[in-house]
Amino acid sequence: MNTPAPPSKTRASESASPAGPGSAPAGSPPPDADGPAERIEVREFENLYQMAVAQFQRAADMTELRPSLRRILSEPKNEIIVNFPARRDNGEMELFRGYRIQHNNILGCYKGGLRFSPLVSLDEVKALAAWMTWKCSLADLPFGGAKGGIQIDPNAYSKAELERITRRFTHALGNNIGPDYDIPAPDMGTNAQTMVWMMDTYMNTVAYAQKNVVRHVVTGKSVAAGGSLGREEATGRGTVYNIASWAVERGMDLAHATFSVQGFGNVGSWAARILQNEYGGRMLAAQDHTGSIYNAQGIDADELARHVEAHKGVKGYPKADAIDPEDFWRTKVDILIPAALEWQITEENAPHIQARLVAEGANGPTTVRAERLLLDRGIDLIPDILCNSGGVIVSFFEWTQNKRGETWYLDEVRHKLKRRIADSYDRTTQAMNRYNCTRREGAMIVALNRVAGAYEERGIFP
Repeated sequence: MNTPAPPSKTRASESASPAGPGSAPAGSPPPDADGPAERIEVREFENLYQMAVAQFQRAADMTELRPSLRRILSEPKNEIIVNFPARRDNGEMELFRGYRIQHNNILGCYKGGLRFSPLVSLDEVKALAAWMTWKCSLADLPFGGAKGGIQIDPNAYSKAELERITRRFTHALGNNIGPDYDIPAPDMGTNAQTMVWMMDTYMNTVAYAQKNVVRHVVTGKSVAAGGSLGREEATGRGTVYNIASWAVERGMDLAHATFSVQGFGNVGSWAARILQNEYGGRMLAAQDHTGSIYNAQGIDADELARHVEAHKGVKGYPKADAIDPEDFWRTKVDILIPAALEWQITEENAPHIQARLVAEGANGPTTVRAERLLLDRGIDLIPDILCNSGGVIVSFFEWTQNKRGETWYLDEVRHKLKRRIADSYDRTTQAMNRYNCTRREGAMIVALNRVAGAYEERGIFP
């Protein structure tokens, strides 16, 4: 997701500190929250992929998945690594390494984002590709999971350099992407412009007669270049639709809800604006790589989004007080939305979180031990493969529009998105009740059952 990094990824920055403005001491568990009926072995992992595989294995245990399918689904089908040169503005050549991991395509063509980040690694991209498989399956989309990335800091390169890097990477991937094979989309450090460069490069490598019918080789494009209305807001809006479903279950009026957001990039800012403007929620705290801010009377999400666009971060926002990063986690709110990087909620800060719900706008923001601590304290959690699926759902809408030569109205996109989110949420709840499990486990079970069912019916050729 295209969101700034948090204040620090070190354990030290996530340790406990004295309570800050608006915080409350740890007390009894919030009411009406769901906890697991059965606990799993709790341990942390060295990398994201180990955690992703453990989540899959837990669902496989609960559904008694056949050993052969466990082996197939525990590894990606393809791991593509390309080393390619690109020219800097000073004329020098620099060598870059790019990844495209294709996890599974039993349900349809590969689908997944492309991120530019210094933190990109093979194991990270493998984990994200696996989660995309489950995310697409849970949302009942005709896609499998993929993910890509280049290990660069996009802020260290000019726009012209980023264009050359993007085009060279697209060319290096060659036939490993395609409109009916593998469809990239924006992610952290990339945006609609990145996708337009990818589309144009790909279009200029295919036969002339195909040029006007391959716009769906990528999604998340600008509207002028064939993108869908509502795509930019989609992940944040889908996060809010999940929160709304959760609130309906509890008879909770979001007009009286307070919330905080970690990461105020695309996902976090859209979630905050929609939750505020359409549901009446009030944001008390926000955090990104530049700092943490708090206002007991509320922070206007629209004003903060304009400040972040102008100043590249929440730091210095004049209508809120700067607080320590640790105090952000202690702020008492109804809803906490982590929308930045992975592993931000840890066993160090989880005991101090004072929220009724954690809604994972980011991928993998909660460690295994932290999730256990949250659930033990009665704090509910909407997992990433359900909570932030709005982006890939509207990417599917964009892909469909491109294939059909159609353009859908914004209200149509939003209506279709809300229905799919509600359906996914309901299927997850049904699985929770049937298997007496956590919401993450329920979402994984729904996703896994659909993929496994396809394998059972299709078999293996030859």
